[in-house]
Amino acid sequence: MKKLRNLAAAMLLCLPVALFAAGTVDINTADKETLMSLSGVGEAFADRIIEYREENGGFKAVQELTNIRGIGQALVEKNRDVLTAGTPAE
Repeated sequence: MKKLRNLAAAMLLCLPVALFAAGTVDINTADKETLMSLSGVGEAFADRIIEYREENGGFKAVQELTNIRGIGQALVEKNRDVLTAGTPAE
């Protein structure tokens, strides 16, 4: 059981590296875990991003993240190179 737990922990630690190496994170389609892999984004911010996306029909631009309570320009800039806002779901 301990080996399994250690393996799971190692995989979770590698997830952000794999996501950033793979390219961009689309804030209109990313799941909670993917959003949490962004620098400075924890569970609460990931939930708020998904809630905003669902209530507003998606993001038209990455900059819209600053409309979410607690997310400021610094967090957006810290992740700017990996963020994208693909076509919002209809």
